[in-house]
Amino acid sequence: MSSNFTRRQFTRASAAASLAALLPQGVFGNTSATKKAMVHADQEIGTVRPEFHSHFAEHLGSCTYGGIWVGRNSPIPNINGFRKAAVDYLKELGVPVLRWPGGCYADDYHWRDGIGPAEKRPKHVNVNWGKYIEDNSFGTHEFMGFCRLIGAEPYFAANVGTGSPREMRDWIEYCNFPAGSTLADERAANGSPEPFRVKYWGVGNELWGCGGNYRPEGAAGEFRRYATFARLAGGNDVYLVGCGPNGNDTAWTRGFMDTLAGRTRMNGYSMHYYETGILPPEQFTPEAMYTQFNLFPRVEQSIVQQRALLDSYDPNRNIGLFLDEWGVWDRLREDSKGRLWQQSTMRSAVAAALGLNLFNRQADKLYMCNIAQLINVLQSVLLTDGPEGKNCVRTTSYHAFMLFKPHRAKTALRVETDGPKLTDFGGRGGGGGRGGQPQPEPPPDLSMSASRLGPEMAITFVNPRHDVDMQVECGLRGVTAKQGRAQILHDPDINAYNSFDKPDQVTIKPHEVAVEGGSVRVTLPAMSVATVTLQVG
Repeated sequence: MSSNFTRRQFTRASAAASLAALLPQGVFGNTSATKKAMVHADQEIGTVRPEFHSHFAEHLGSCTYGGIWVGRNSPIPNINGFRKAAVDYLKELGVPVLRWPGGCYADDYHWRDGIGPAEKRPKHVNVNWGKYIEDNSFGTHEFMGFCRLIGAEPYFAANVGTGSPREMRDWIEYCNFPAGSTLADERAANGSPEPFRVKYWGVGNELWGCGGNYRPEGAAGEFRRYATFARLAGGNDVYLVGCGPNGNDTAWTRGFMDTLAGRTRMNGYSMHYYETGILPPEQFTPEAMYTQFNLFPRVEQSIVQQRALLDSYDPNRNIGLFLDEWGVWDRLREDSKGRLWQQSTMRSAVAAALGLNLFNRQADKLYMCNIAQLINVLQSVLLTDGPEGKNCVRTTSYHAFMLFKPHRAKTALRVETDGPKLTDFGGRGGGGGRGGQPQPEPPPDLSMSASRLGPEMAITFVNPRHDVDMQVECGLRGVTAKQGRAQILHDPDINAYNSFDKPDQVTIKPHEVAVEGGSVRVTLPAMSVATVTLQVG
């Protein structure tokens, strides 16, 4: 969003101490630019749902086995088989919702294989991810135990691709029925007398692809069939999520919603959108990084357009829009750490912050967002060094999520910057110009979001440039700031990361901020994410 501001709008800004003077000498090794911004405290958007910060775990690579689960007899410190360091770090982070068991794995997963004595559980081939032998030692009870340890709400993806409505219906009864039925008694015999009370249920995953290569009409038909029996089993206590598009595929949504035609109640509708990269994670150039960052405005456009399309069928917004899978997906090489193992760098942290900022800005349109994936796979928040390794490292993306915790449950506010508007970004590959020639895209610029609850306001600023230090002058309209503090995540090297040898190479640190009535002044060195928390009146 774009607007031009005069210095007059930043009340008494000239009287405030220059933030540059508060910083150590040598901070500005790049070009320095002054950026203007405004927070409209009198223009509310919607609640920043904690669910925007949710996560996704799949039986893929070493996410589940070796990441979450090491086994009760492992020499790795564990809590009943769960990696203790992972539990501790994720409790600190606060994972609102965790989606499982996939991903593509969900539509070849049969829940009964993962219950009962571990030594009696069947072994089968994981056909989606490397054809390794899955021993099912991590199943429903283990997943629920992990969710309870880290304080996350469970979100199950049910099998449509190779499953049946009865299989989903029975899984719901097994998890949620209090007692007395054969399935509820079986759950109790397996160690859980109290029901799990699982609320969120996805009806299949990526049905347009690995979930069965359906057309949207066929996927909607399956939803109607599965949902009928899921409702009979779970009543209104289950929240059923239908399979939406890959990216901003409006034809899929129209075909799905036309077929659904209001005959079956759908609570949520999921879309997936990955921000792909052309280079290995630790070898990005600035040009490749900017190409990846410029996908985020398209994610934001997709959310706006998919919500508007849903509104045409659901004007009362009874259907929540989910971004079930998102995050950077770089060029990967297979190695001993497992399939889709991906290092998280300073670039990844900035990417995470770009996504979390846009979720705040579109808070009225979203219900839940789940980054892919929790541990070791793609844009994970934790990395471990394999099933036998004791190391567990918080990634740069972990710290980016930590900087957004102050926004949770606050009300998002409208913000403006003097950078490019959302509409300045065309379709994939650039907008069409005269003669159909693609136009060059603007480089990524200052990103921000703001939220407020009572006297506390949070503002997060992101500098996605590798070559520009930004001095941000941010006006506050409708409130007066009394005091503030700031934290920053920053490394000038776009490929910097936290390794097992240097686990704290990139971490959150206190940062200087100047607060003066109606303005906030903060310096953002190149490649940085900063959250300012203000007391306002």
